[in-house]
Amino acid sequence: MYGLSVRWSLADAPSGTLERLSEYVEAESHAKFSGLPGLHFKTWRARAGEWFEGTYVFVSDEARAQFQADFETRAADAPATAMTGAAPRIEPFEVVAVASGPDGFRSAARFEG
Repeated sequence: MYGLSVRWSLADAPSGTLERLSEYVEAESHAKFSGLPGLHFKTWRARAGEWFEGTYVFVSDEARAQFQADFETRAADAPATAMTGAAPRIEPFEVVAVASGPDGFRSAARFEG
């Protein structure tokens, strides 16, 4: 499996940016990526006042490369770029392994019905 990390700095972002990003993920981004062909999963991670990140894991390096190439052409116009005022750092990586614990894997509770 092959991944991509897309990280925006929150260091100089306006107050309330992380809350606005979280609302955007809940209202739009989660649904958009739930149906992305070639994507195993995406996680949204953050450290308040430090960074906001999308971490993607794809079924193949080709799927990762295609998504990355497309995203790089529109990164300057991405909602997170507009909200943070910062360009993202984009880094591909290889997934060595994924372990799923006995409690399984689920989305945040607010996304479940």
